[in-house]
Amino acid sequence: MTLTETGVAAAANKARQQLMDARAASGHWVGELSASALSTATAISAISFYLQSNKEFACAEIAQQQVDAGITWLVANQNPDGGWGDTEKNYSNISTTMLVIAAFHAAKIAQRYSQQIESANRYVEEQGGVAGIRRRYGEDKTFAVPILANCAMAGLVDWKEVGVLPFEAAVVPQRFYNLLNLPVVSYAIPALVAIGQAKFHFDPPTNPLVRWIRKCSIGRSLNVLSNMQPASGGYLEAIPLTSFVCMALTRSGRADHCVVENGIRFLLDSFRSSGDDQGAQMGTWPIDTNLATWVTTLSVNALCADSDFRFEDGDWTQCLDWILSCQYKSVHPFTGAQPGGWGWSDLSGAVPDADDTPGAMLALRCFYERAELPLAKKTEIELAAAAGANWLRGLQNRDGGWPTFCRGWGRLPFDRSGSDLTAHVIRALAQWQNEVPNRTKLLRSIERGFAYLDKKQRKDGSWLPLWFGNQDQNDDINPFYGTAKVLHAYYETGRLHTKAAQNGLNWVRENQNADGGWGGGSSVLFSVADNSISSVEETALCAEVLLLDGDERSQVAALRGLNWLQSAVEKDLINESTPIGFYFAKLWYFEKLYPLIFATAALCRSRKAD
Repeated sequence: MTLTETGVAAAANKARQQLMDARAASGHWVGELSASALSTATAISAISFYLQSNKEFACAEIAQQQVDAGITWLVANQNPDGGWGDTEKNYSNISTTMLVIAAFHAAKIAQRYSQQIESANRYVEEQGGVAGIRRRYGEDKTFAVPILANCAMAGLVDWKEVGVLPFEAAVVPQRFYNLLNLPVVSYAIPALVAIGQAKFHFDPPTNPLVRWIRKCSIGRSLNVLSNMQPASGGYLEAIPLTSFVCMALTRSGRADHCVVENGIRFLLDSFRSSGDDQGAQMGTWPIDTNLATWVTTLSVNALCADSDFRFEDGDWTQCLDWILSCQYKSVHPFTGAQPGGWGWSDLSGAVPDADDTPGAMLALRCFYERAELPLAKKTEIELAAAAGANWLRGLQNRDGGWPTFCRGWGRLPFDRSGSDLTAHVIRALAQWQNEVPNRTKLLRSIERGFAYLDKKQRKDGSWLPLWFGNQDQNDDINPFYGTAKVLHAYYETGRLHTKAAQNGLNWVRENQNADGGWGGGSSVLFSVADNSISSVEETALCAEVLLLDGDERSQVAALRGLNWLQSAVEKDLINESTPIGFYFAKLWYFEKLYPLIFATAALCRSRKAD
């Protein structure tokens, strides 16, 4: 099997042009997150409760229209087994299904859809009901308690079944949160406060001292909520988190609180009143507003996989300035993060993290090396990179890895160090090691990061990511994404010869699908060829990393993967997304630009490999 230079070039050019065409008029990428049944259900509940509590709401008619449209979409997207998945491409799960049932009841239209609810209830019972929810999340109450609280507010679950969240802990200074052993992850403090207060309102503790302490903490913890709420009104720009806060405060008798009013405004603004050519997104809410910073930096880095690519026109100056403007220059009110990091979006609800920050630093490196820039602009980039590197070094955990948001929150899954995050940070620090201060400390951080990666490598040679999954793998893991991302760090620091990297490359080669691609599964809704089970995203990631290795076995495997990708490009399937993304608390999503970005990176790199 061979790929002609003409075929590779044509596929690469087509993918690259489509990616360039996807840029917004402002010069950067915005992308489009999938419609979310989970987000749509929680938004319906929050808005419905608010409408029932505020008869004078000026936007009541618009709000009710959104609720009705959301219900219509949910009914149309119920799975044959009676449940709902997080997106229309996901298998049913108990969490989303229970939230959808609660939404029907919150909107007071359960009787109208009794048949759908009866089928959904059967699915929930098969999954274990309340006990099934608890089993799914274990000791992590970040999502289990809000789900059960939402059901309790809708009259479906007794408040005794809802776990206690110590909302009084929120009044402690932020810098001590990681010492309190809280039952929720670092980004869930708003839910801790609002859901905790709802539990206290409907099911107060019998201990008079605890009752007194919590009563005295209501006002101050509400102030914490107010201070953490961004200008958009949406906590983390996340529809589910904001919905949980709004519905909990509303049902606790605080519908007139500014947090609720701002949150409801955010939910109404986040509604999608139009869809794609088939109307697939119409009447829904996404999991988050957008991932603009993330997809922009990924796109820039994908284009630069072609070593001949140069930034030659004025549009790129606009994109560069936009990336620079997204860096946080002050302490962040949500996590207390110091200046220097980047979040996933330029919107006010985003938070600096250890995946978007290295992504931005790598994109800035591309501009730094491949654009004709005045000295003042190069200096500005160097200062931004230095601030980013300093921020990342301060975030490194004791285990040598990097967490997403906050150092030291290591007990619950999405607060722990992650292999994908650590590898991404290492790449960024290594790229800037000669231009930023404290090079000795930076190199020490890199070594500690590699020690962490060596420890986290699985016996089969793979690594697992924190923020990506594959619903057809056991436990929803995605070793394709994780291993590919980690191996990039080994390559860019000259370590592909190490035992760990060689074991990782061997795993990638041995886990190639029969069709030449990687990943995917029975859930993939399209195929490039008969019986194809691979996904564009995972195939592109694995093929690209094998291209970096000079071993003949890797080149042969990469060639098969590129053949699969070339076929995907020719059949216009690089715009078909697979649900590999994890949002907070293992909520699935897919992003419209992911397959296009990853395919562009692999194909552009392959032009030099021919």
